[in-house]
Amino acid sequence: MARVKLKRKKFELPSRYILAIITFFCIAMMLLTFFTDAVSAPLSGIAAYTVVPFERGFDSIGEKFTSRMNDFKNLKEVLDRNEALQNRVNELSQLNSQLTRDRYELEELRDFYGLADQLSDYDTVGARVIGKDPGNWFSVFLIDKGSRDGLAVDMNVITGSGLVGIITEVGPTWASVRSIIDDSSNVSAMVLNTQDSVMVSGDLKLISEGDIRFEHLLDEDERVVVGDQIVTSNISDKFLPGINIGYISSIDKDPNNLTKSGTLTPGVDFKHIGTVLVIKELKAGKKD
Repeated sequence: MARVKLKRKKFELPSRYILAIITFFCIAMMLLTFFTDAVSAPLSGIAAYTVVPFERGFDSIGEKFTSRMNDFKNLKEVLDRNEALQNRVNELSQLNSQLTRDRYELEELRDFYGLADQLSDYDTVGARVIGKDPGNWFSVFLIDKGSRDGLAVDMNVITGSGLVGIITEVGPTWASVRSIIDDSSNVSAMVLNTQDSVMVSGDLKLISEGDIRFEHLLDEDERVVVGDQIVTSNISDKFLPGINIGYISSIDKDPNNLTKSGTLTPGVDFKHIGTVLVIKELKAGKKD
């Protein structure tokens, strides 16, 4: 019969037992160190080769861990400071934008105050633009004052540099303004130097070149020249007299050889209107 060889199992001591033995050995050595002077020197030598390296390793690991923790702490402080600085930059940017808007509005108000002195006989109210028709030009737009503020249809709207237009519709807290550059606008005007009458007509195509039209100028004595100022006339049925409209930029004789037509550069920048002044008096002399 064939012999069956029995394979011996290899003896393996569990790691927890090894750790326990080492721990017990270390504790025993420490106790001997405290209570036995005779073994202190040999144990010190053994400790130099066994315990001390472990202590140094643990110290090194602890130092690296502490260093990393300090790095993370410093990084967090830097990130917190950066976030605070960014928030401050955003606040200053908003403040700068607000101050810029306030400066422009202050300049407009200064013009209005000067204009209000000239129009001291009239009751006026300032208003902000809150909406406009599509396009680059302020041909028809809305303001934030209405019937509750005493506004009415046909009241004149101006800026510090001249005539803007006229109110065409009014709500309790808003009003619609049609400017003099709108295609449907016609203003009875006159040349300030000569008192000659003209009709100023809106033209949205022509305003893209920076001008608006005037026509029906009777100038038999050839006194009207480029650069003359045109203002609203006394005979206008809706516009108060003497309000600046603009300055003549070109003059041409009409085919009938009796009248002249041309263009004028408006005093108002119809691409940028933010605040206006409404004269709360109608041409007929009635206040609303």
